[in-house]
Amino acid sequence: MATKADIEKFFADYARRFNESLTGNLDVETTASAFAPCFIEASTRGVICAKNDDQFRAMIPRGSEFYRSIGTTSMTVKSVEITPLDPQHDMVRIFWHSEYLKQNGETVFIDFDVIYLLEDTSGAPKIFSYITGDEQQVLKDHGLVP
Repeated sequence: MATKADIEKFFADYARRFNESLTGNLDVETTASAFAPCFIEASTRGVICAKNDDQFRAMIPRGSEFYRSIGTTSMTVKSVEITPLDPQHDMVRIFWHSEYLKQNGETVFIDFDVIYLLEDTSGAPKIFSYITGDEQQVLKDHGLVP
């Protein structure tokens, strides 16, 4: 069973890896290891079922490049809300703070939250689902994507 400290460390490490990827230091295997063998994304685009496989690993560098290309400079955890569901599962709402540098030199700050469902059946938390808002619209609203 993951403790509050385990979950907070899990997401601090997740944020650190994301920020390192922005500098070109991308650890695909460790990033992929944060996810269960199968996981579900739910967003305004619908529900997407994915496998933690070679195709997923190939997508990780593309995602990192996208965030670099729109000027993302950092993402940090502002706060964590944990709801235990049973001894092996937790619902975790992460409140993120992200920073971007637009091409005109303007700095943009965006706060958002994501709900994650974690399992801890292997001795370490793994993401088996996450629920996000309309990220593309928020990026458009801030002039980061067309």
